[in-house]
Amino acid sequence: MSTADDRVLDDHLHSVAARVTDEFSGVFSTETIARFLEESRDQFIDAPIKDFVPVMVEKFARDRLRALGQVEGSMTKDVPEVLFVCVHNAGRSQMAAGLLSKHAGGRVHVRSAGSDPADRINPAVVAVMEEVGVDVTQEFPKPLTDEVVRAADAVITMGCGDACPIYPGKRYLDWDLDDPAGRSVEAIRPIRDELDRRVQELLEELVPAQA
Repeated sequence: MSTADDRVLDDHLHSVAARVTDEFSGVFSTETIARFLEESRDQFIDAPIKDFVPVMVEKFARDRLRALGQVEGSMTKDVPEVLFVCVHNAGRSQMAAGLLSKHAGGRVHVRSAGSDPADRINPAVVAVMEEVGVDVTQEFPKPLTDEVVRAADAVITMGCGDACPIYPGKRYLDWDLDDPAGRSVEAIRPIRDELDRRVQELLEELVPAQA
């Protein structure tokens, strides 16, 4: 990037820091907020599309701080929390999160993460999700962090082995599904449809439909 581009990015990141600090002031110390913002910046500063960096930093820092607040009891949890985890957070976990969010309609809060996150979501995954009315173009691969696991009521893993820490009292499920990486749209559709079936079953267990 040019020096001018660097200055623009820094200005945007300063604005992000101001908004996040204002939102969580009184909940966390300024040191904790600053640390989470710095870690988020370090995570995404080398993203391929620099225009997206401030958005990713803000979303990631906010979500981590909310999760930490829920764990520590300083922020309320109004609905069940579900975390989907796969290796790259570019395929299965993103599809599952998008589908559950669609069906839940606000009755469940959904997060996703990867044990080794990719640079971007698989474009073929974006395409198959668009077919069923789920827009994941604003999403991005995120690393797995301790507080989002601790905040979750249900943790669903898909091919990430032992990367996810185990905490007592949580529901853990491992879904054995093919990895969409390197597959065509046609080959990913059955994976999406199986995920759709499973997330609807999970939703019914977490928030049973009222008679």
